[in-house]
Amino acid sequence: MASSKDKSIMRNLGEFVGHIIKGVKTNPAKATTKQEVRREVEEEVRGEVILRRTTIEEVEYKSPKVDSDSERDTEN
Repeated sequence: MASSKDKSIMRNLGEFVGHIIKGVKTNPAKATTKQEVRREVEEEVRGEVILRRTTIEEVEYKSPKVDSDSERDTEN
């Protein structure tokens, strides 16, 4: 029997279809190259003061740049 932590088949199917639709609708030319992986917020109360530290982890993908000089060299 499935435990309470397992997702149902319909939930998995919905997530899968959602990823496919997102891929179809996304314009690759305008796609963002940054993706936030994790955001962690730590708070501590010291009397009248609240100390807060926010850590944001991001992944940035650099697109390969095409050099016009190297293109001309390969065509000749």
